[in-house]
Amino acid sequence: MADAIDQILTLVLQKTDETQLRTLLSAFELQDITILSEGRAAEGIAPCTLSKTQIDAVLEAESLIADYALQPHLGRQKQLLICDMDSTLIGQECIDELADFAGFKDRVSAITERAMRGEIGFDGALKDRVALLEGLPLEDLQRCFDERIKVNEGARTLCATMKANGANTVIVSGGFTFFSSRVAETIGFEHHHANVLLENETALTGKVQMPILGREAKLERLQEYSAPYGGTDHAIAIGDGANDLAMITASGLGIAYYAKPAVAAAAHCAINHTDLRTALYFQGYKESDFIERG
Repeated sequence: MADAIDQILTLVLQKTDETQLRTLLSAFELQDITILSEGRAAEGIAPCTLSKTQIDAVLEAESLIADYALQPHLGRQKQLLICDMDSTLIGQECIDELADFAGFKDRVSAITERAMRGEIGFDGALKDRVALLEGLPLEDLQRCFDERIKVNEGARTLCATMKANGANTVIVSGGFTFFSSRVAETIGFEHHHANVLLENETALTGKVQMPILGREAKLERLQEYSAPYGGTDHAIAIGDGANDLAMITASGLGIAYYAKPAVAAAAHCAINHTDLRTALYFQGYKESDFIERG
């Protein structure tokens, strides 16, 4: 029987394979095993000496592809879901797609990549990229959303399941409110925060409203929304870029989602091979608990 000091190892295979899952459960000497999804996901009490380095070594030795979380047992089901948007809830970077309409995608994408890796400052990088959007007709924003933006697998299910279990849901994005409002509505998030693109009556001005929502602002939103629940330990934060690092490391469960190396190294755990439903498995939800929303 698990108690507050036990650590729980949750394993989620990339592909369903009952034999491989049983092999892993045995290799890690887990106790009180719970099957979360037949042949796909399971968890159990792990030896106190088990480390991420050992887990990685076993996965490599067995040639298995899986995501995992090693964490304390107590308080795993979180009361706040706070997520980045671009390349996390959706598969695109909105500013890169807008830049394609303006004819500057390659140039903007290169800056985005460096900013997400933490190689350059986020605020300055955002200003430089937005400046290249000056004169972009406003109707291209809706075209971009309709034609380019796709919700990542499992995002709707993650949101719906946590809401059904009483959690608050928040998007905090270094992108733009034009998109975060629509993504929040599409997926089902209750709140969204992002940057505001300034415009005249017909086109973008090439400027963004100050102050810019970046790394520290994301942390502040985490602290603000988690306060009613007793603090950041009660939150799960998911993101992929350097501007997500502060909220990921400060949350009770910080997940790097197909993230940049620095983010993956600092996060509590990572999703590198599966989809956003894995964030539910990491909290101890079974597949039968999921509220599927596509």
